[in-house]
Amino acid sequence: MRMTPIKTLAVACAFALGLSGAAMAQDAKSDAKPDAKAAEKIDFAPFPADAHISQVTHVAGKTVNYTATVGSLPVRDEKGKKIAEVVFTAYIADGAKDPNRPVTFAFNGGPGASSVYLNLGAIGPKRVQFGARGNGPSDSPVLTDNPGTWLDFTDLVFIDPVGTGFSRSLVSQDETKKRFYAVKPDIEYLSRIVYDWLLKNGRMQSPKYVVGESYGGFRGPRITNYLQTQLGVGVNGVVLVSPLLDDGLRRDGDVSPMPWMINLPSITAANLERQNKLTPEAMAEVERYTRGEYMTALVNGRRDPAGQQAMEAKVTAMTGLDPRFVHQLGGRLETQAYLREVFRDRGELGSRYDSNVTGYDPFPWAPQQQAGDPILDQIVAPTTSAMVDFVTRQVGWKVEGRYEALSNDVNRLWDRGRAADGESVTALRSSVALDPKLKVLIVHGYNDLSCPYFASLLIVDQMPVMGDPNRVQVKAYPGGHMFYSRPDSGAALRKDVMSVYGAS
Repeated sequence: MRMTPIKTLAVACAFALGLSGAAMAQDAKSDAKPDAKAAEKIDFAPFPADAHISQVTHVAGKTVNYTATVGSLPVRDEKGKKIAEVVFTAYIADGAKDPNRPVTFAFNGGPGASSVYLNLGAIGPKRVQFGARGNGPSDSPVLTDNPGTWLDFTDLVFIDPVGTGFSRSLVSQDETKKRFYAVKPDIEYLSRIVYDWLLKNGRMQSPKYVVGESYGGFRGPRITNYLQTQLGVGVNGVVLVSPLLDDGLRRDGDVSPMPWMINLPSITAANLERQNKLTPEAMAEVERYTRGEYMTALVNGRRDPAGQQAMEAKVTAMTGLDPRFVHQLGGRLETQAYLREVFRDRGELGSRYDSNVTGYDPFPWAPQQQAGDPILDQIVAPTTSAMVDFVTRQVGWKVEGRYEALSNDVNRLWDRGRAADGESVTALRSSVALDPKLKVLIVHGYNDLSCPYFASLLIVDQMPVMGDPNRVQVKAYPGGHMFYSRPDSGAALRKDVMSVYGAS
């Protein structure tokens, strides 16, 4: 999940979400020259050896026996010095080794999210309930069989970037930021981790897939392209879950209609859901209006007062909002303003990850939202407790240190770089062009305002057709950023993904 400050418009995507600096010792004074920078002394207990446990899950009427492994892989600098340790959780089906059995590498987002959200929420063999209406931090973090798991048709490897989960940097904070908390080095070292896991486990011949959620969806095309072109590893398919593909689409709302266009369908979907009228057919009409009359009215602005008035009336009808509120915003529905307004009469806030999941607003009279997001704050406790218990007690990988499901420090320190660093559409197009067999599935929840589905739809619609036009598809399901927490949407995701893998 990608995190952003509540007061900004930046796309907040994924979830799936400690900084190694928290484990660092205090800076030690150096005996070097007076103008030399003081060195940081960092003392860590060594990570234990990889730990394994045999488990079983049940899915689609099948019993799947598998081995769960928790372990780590080193990150080394140009001189071979170990500068970080990346923790992974792998689930490998038991039985005779089939060279044609796929292996899938999973990444969440943030930046600052561990892979726990895809692991224990979406596609791993076990799950813990979180992210849906009525869930709370005190809910029992007990793991149960996941009916949406992919383990029956692919082995799974979940990777926690440095500063998330138990993964840690072994260098100073400044060096950590330079080597791990920026777009380019993030892609390079994570791609190398994929390569190293394949090499260590003898899986270079296996079909390979990448799945990323939220900012992990931003990573997905770039990791795929880096593996293809720099590390010599082909990728058979990519699944992007609630992805952020181009951060720039949310900018320049004073002139560009794009920020408002990508918001309107998701806000309308939430209103249709509240009326039990959410269908693909209804959303197709919403998308048609958004591409046409709505965009035209925004671009014309004050040149067409009648068109502006008609647009505001239409937006009011589509969203169910107070017409005065819609008029005050000129039909341009800003995310946080909308989330405070839609349930104001109930004293509640909607979540940007699913606006129909609400929480009480403890500061309803403040000029700006003071409370955290109803979903983002809720999911930390059950995911952290479940994952720590699984890793340390069930698997028996005994480790010191805090588990970071969602690290605010990583997100705060992240270097967003130049405008070119805010998009992965270039890598997506390049990967598809490079390999005519590569399949891409982009999936969203209709109600997600952190990474709206309409943005991905517009992006893919502008891609040239390269061979089979169905190689790159966008699908949307009822729900929000973590639509897979809903049983029907999770089942639909599993079915669509199986077709990508050729497992249906």
